[in-house]
Amino acid sequence: MNASRKTIVVTGATGVLGNLVAKTFAERGHNIALLDRNQEKLDSLARDLSLPPERLYAQTIDLLDGPAVHDSAAAVASKFDSVHALIHLVGGWIGGKTIPESNADDFASMLNQHAWTTFHLLQAFTPHIAASREAWGRVIIVSMPVTVKPSAKMALYTAAKSAQESLVLTLAEEYKDSGLTANVIHVKSIDMKNENKGTTPAEIVSVMEYLFSDDAAKVNGARIPLFG
Repeated sequence: MNASRKTIVVTGATGVLGNLVAKTFAERGHNIALLDRNQEKLDSLARDLSLPPERLYAQTIDLLDGPAVHDSAAAVASKFDSVHALIHLVGGWIGGKTIPESNADDFASMLNQHAWTTFHLLQAFTPHIAASREAWGRVIIVSMPVTVKPSAKMALYTAAKSAQESLVLTLAEEYKDSGLTANVIHVKSIDMKNENKGTTPAEIVSVMEYLFSDDAAKVNGARIPLFG
């Protein structure tokens, strides 16, 4: 395998941001592992990437299924020999209600999307990333600054994202001497239509490219603000 080629796992791969992440790193010559729930969209993205079979892994998966995620990690590691990076982009938003107005099902949904998916992914993929021969690894998520300064009527989302961030930032401490870094990119909103109303996917991916570089080897356990 090309010594500079890494294997990158992208979850939520068929979303706007995941799509751009996959295409950007594929164009840089890396192996791409796509994990998503939508088979039709996953097939479409795989075709768009136009990668040779030896550089692409695509799987539909429920990230709440811990054993399935472990099996997926083993399959990715087996195909590419090593796993170098996890970019986790799954998760939605539920809000607009005060805590007394909120319901337990919505809270469970937020915890599932953000905290539990992250827990399963870190448990399954981190050992493979840490075991790479290059002693080099990256874990990246995207979150919001409400985890630092909560806003009204966002309690369920904020609590779930705070749990997710805690998992990632704790991982950064646990593996800080291994060459693996784990970081959080903070945005207030993602500007999907380039209307100058938030952070664009291209701006987010640009920061991911920096975190992926050797120049960012000492950036670890950070919440990186990417908003004005």
